[in-house]
Amino acid sequence: MGRIRVLLLVALAVVGSDAVRRCSYAPSTSSGQAPTGTLQAATPADPNAGEVLIGYFGPASASHPQAGDMWCAASLAIEQANAAGGYRGAPFHLIAGWSENPWGTGVSDVARMAYTHKAWAIVGGIDGPSTHLAEQVIAKARLALVNPAATDKSVNQASVAWMFSCIPQDDVQAAALAPAIASRAEGRPFAMVSTVDHDSHLFVVELLKVLKEQGLAPAYHFELKPGQALVPDALAKLLSIDPKAVVLIADARDSARMLRELRAAGCDGVVFGGPWMGRRAFVEPAGQAADGVVFPYLCVTSDATRKFEQDFTERFGRQPDYLAAHTYDAVTMTIAAIRKGGLDRTRIRDALRELSPWQGASGEIRWDDAGANSRPVSLGTIVEGRMCPLVGANNRSPSRGERPAPQSSDEGKRSFAPARTLRTARFRLPFD
Repeated sequence: MGRIRVLLLVALAVVGSDAVRRCSYAPSTSSGQAPTGTLQAATPADPNAGEVLIGYFGPASASHPQAGDMWCAASLAIEQANAAGGYRGAPFHLIAGWSENPWGTGVSDVARMAYTHKAWAIVGGIDGPSTHLAEQVIAKARLALVNPAATDKSVNQASVAWMFSCIPQDDVQAAALAPAIASRAEGRPFAMVSTVDHDSHLFVVELLKVLKEQGLAPAYHFELKPGQALVPDALAKLLSIDPKAVVLIADARDSARMLRELRAAGCDGVVFGGPWMGRRAFVEPAGQAADGVVFPYLCVTSDATRKFEQDFTERFGRQPDYLAAHTYDAVTMTIAAIRKGGLDRTRIRDALRELSPWQGASGEIRWDDAGANSRPVSLGTIVEGRMCPLVGANNRSPSRGERPAPQSSDEGKRSFAPARTLRTARFRLPFD
């Protein structure tokens, strides 16, 4: 936290240097072509300047491997809002700022959005670390930050009244996933493989906590550096227990790679994963190996979901995933709050809170007292390359604060009480 404060002070010292990009969208000239945006020199926002600026902390590129669909969804929301009249006739514009090293120039971009360009609110970042950085800025600048991507629950535990998270957080997701793992394991050993990046590590912490409450733990837990392959010795250890279930917790691309490695080595157990398995960036590289995986399904299908999917596919030529849906909701909620509260940061913040519950493309967004989405989470799977809800009973997480109900043995599934806590053999593989 001290490092973030130092970076914030440096950022505030340089807010007047380089311009954050203002991205003004023109529709693509051919169907299915993803826009790249026309970048113009930015000027400070002015209520009388004929435009309404919203900050966007993320890559302004439709081809970005991690966040391209998020940018497309944000631009789609802006286009639709402007087609509907903008704000009292004035167009909305996204002020985009990003660096592949958010700890460096990225935080300066957020500071410039807040202080130089005077954006009315900010949407971003694209993961836990970048969202924490943006939160440090908005807490001092006093403008709303609407988070579409970070599932780290500590984002909303800092008592920052300007912070809102559209996406359900790790603890809620873990409460849905753990009972499914227990049911499949049926009292036999299961294994876990995870990477040590910030978001994967925090998800593992929440998942192990819920499993422990139910008297369960993986027999083996292998921790890898992002991008690191499972070495033959580790695969041999994992296969030696003939696991009926394997849990893979990593980002979309690492999850796909590890899944292919497991299947190639002969592992035929059911594979469980984090929400990243619900991303297009997982499904496409995983190929046929993705069929049957089980993961937290972060969208609740509704008419709004289907309309968004249709609009997104027609505009960009590909299906959106859950991060695109949550980004679209974050921008549309921000626009609705500006229209409701007017050009005043405090009233926009208040309007955001009053908009809850919001029926969006991702499902219901219902703020708790800390500004997090308290919506329960169900499970999903992949069928013939398409993400879909998992059909079956008891696949919904309890609401935050509600205790998971143990499954009784007369349901034909493993009973959680009494249960024996297994001892985990934990391996952090040597890093290259």
